[in-house]
Amino acid sequence: MASLKATFGASLTAARALSPLLGCLPLPALCSASAATRGTAMDSAPRWLAGLRFDNRALRELPVETPPPGPEGAPSTPRLVPGACFSRVRPTPLRQPRLVALSEPTLALLGLGPPPDDAAARQAREAEAALFFSGNALLPGAEPAAHCYCGHQFGQFAGQLGDGAAMYLGEVCTAAGERWELQLKGAGPTPFSRQADGRKVLRSSIREFLCSEAMFHLGIPTTRAGACVTSQSTVERDVFYDGNPKQEPCAVVLRVAPTFLSCADAWKPRPSRFGSFEIFKPADERTGRAGPSVGRNEIRVQMLDYVVGTFYPEIQAAHAGDSVQRNAAFFREVTRRTARMVAEWQCVGFCHGVLNTDNMSIVGLTIDYGPFGFLDRYDPDHVCNASDNAGRYTYRKQPEVCKWNLRKLAEALEPELPLALAEAILAEEYDAEFRRHYLHKMRSKLGLVQTEQEEDAVLVARLLETMQLTGADFTNTFCLLSSFPVEPEAPGQADVLTALTAQCASLEELRLAFRPQMDPRQLSMMLMLAQSNPQLFALLGSQANITKELERVEQQSRLEQLSPAELLSTNKDHWAAWLQEYRVRLEKDREGAGDTGTWQAERVRTMHASNPKYVLRNYIAHNAIEAAENGDFSEVRRVLKLLETPYHRDGEAPEVPDAAEPEGAAGGQRSYSSRPPLWAAELCVT
Repeated sequence: MASLKATFGASLTAARALSPLLGCLPLPALCSASAATRGTAMDSAPRWLAGLRFDNRALRELPVETPPPGPEGAPSTPRLVPGACFSRVRPTPLRQPRLVALSEPTLALLGLGPPPDDAAARQAREAEAALFFSGNALLPGAEPAAHCYCGHQFGQFAGQLGDGAAMYLGEVCTAAGERWELQLKGAGPTPFSRQADGRKVLRSSIREFLCSEAMFHLGIPTTRAGACVTSQSTVERDVFYDGNPKQEPCAVVLRVAPTFLSCADAWKPRPSRFGSFEIFKPADERTGRAGPSVGRNEIRVQMLDYVVGTFYPEIQAAHAGDSVQRNAAFFREVTRRTARMVAEWQCVGFCHGVLNTDNMSIVGLTIDYGPFGFLDRYDPDHVCNASDNAGRYTYRKQPEVCKWNLRKLAEALEPELPLALAEAILAEEYDAEFRRHYLHKMRSKLGLVQTEQEEDAVLVARLLETMQLTGADFTNTFCLLSSFPVEPEAPGQADVLTALTAQCASLEELRLAFRPQMDPRQLSMMLMLAQSNPQLFALLGSQANITKELERVEQQSRLEQLSPAELLSTNKDHWAAWLQEYRVRLEKDREGAGDTGTWQAERVRTMHASNPKYVLRNYIAHNAIEAAENGDFSEVRRVLKLLETPYHRDGEAPEVPDAAEPEGAAGGQRSYSSRPPLWAAELCVT
């Protein structure tokens, strides 16, 4: 005990010594926790992490709630938080925290060095990471806080939401002059946790950790993840909302995001969600809910001054004397960034799953990785979130949903930005910017490097139609097209056609995908109701679901009468027709080049750099999670390393994606670029 007190005192002394440099008050290095909870006898003062220097501007420049008086734990009592952007909180310790994985490229951004060669030093480094990145101990200068925001969830205003399972730690300034924000997700309850426990489980934490890094290495704007820590603490979760809860291990993810002062990216703990500006919303006409800071326009002004000045300084400088024009320029840039972000998603087949306004960033970052998914079989109506029963957030609808969310941001900025002006900006900018960026990316994916043609949009649409008709794998189809020879008589044409058809869904896969979801008797009753009482049927809101179910029944009937040979023949015909269109377009592109060899090399290089071999497919994440839940973190680390280089690299032999099913069940070994096994179609993410 004496040793612990001495250590604790030493860490406070070090923190006080640093505080004049950091511009913030030091906090105790430890959360309330017993030695058993911390799960380690190591020195509580950071060693490897000692160089992290905090300067927490957000808490200095924006309103922070003073927690109500009361016993220990009172700061996390669920409550409305009016008149504030943040509320101070404290992480709740976990039992025996243990490191799952570190993202070395992300930690390097903070100035933290690579892992040491010595095994004992690596083990000490991992123990320190588990202690501080679980929230069981606080780094000197960290000031945990939870951000207050509201949001429209599935189209309905939900009132106050806030960081119910996330905590801002502070902003780290590096020797390179960069500013990085740290956050812990899953570190315990906050005033915004409502009836929940503020915890995240290992399953969802691994998914967020891996996908944050995967998206970055794909070149898509995103928050980053520096660490994933699990523990022996457990919470009860009903994974499928079917009345069968189970105990799952608690875990914490360290999130990292840039907050440069020269027009850089920022993220959600700061007031940078669309929902951050919805805290001023009066009572909603449909739900009756209101934001906690209705009528506090002075805080809206303060937030706009801070956000524009911090993240868009060039806009602030250009319109320093006219706040309306400044805010208009700000909204215009948010609109453009959002359009480009969702175009990037569409081009890699990424589905977010929960595109509520509180999950949208005002700097165009992908945030909040929940029930996300990457397309396997191309289906524009794919719903990756099993809780999205109405299909609001399908892959196809993502661009329009993001535009809808921008309208809600425009409403939230009034009166500081007149709504009519914001709507005019949205109409002028969003669709045009999305189309421009989407076609630019798609031309690169197809190797159209020389010229832009008006008919390119039609070529892309026909490709996606062919992929849908044949059930082609989204990622692997684009990869294979780089092998397509331009010359009509060139060898290898038949090989490409064979490889493409091998990436199409089998008859068994299609029958599984289109199996009816409703009991035939229920469907019959709903159809009778639609005929006998259309008004009641419309009130039930079931028309879209019934239409979809009828399509499934019809498709299933056709599939039952189809043989594998007939399916293969049909698929070959579809692909041969589109490849002919593609060849014609490639020939036009080649005509504009001076040298055919140089053009071909540039085409292949561009396609390799634009079409990933590896994405975080659900079955890959599932296998890593299963192993981790059994105490083996090697697969998480292996997948993390793989996702750091998702594209073809120079010098690598072209890889033909494996289309064969693996032996065995879920644990069968297969290439990470393979189409998913049949069992993966049954995976359900909520």
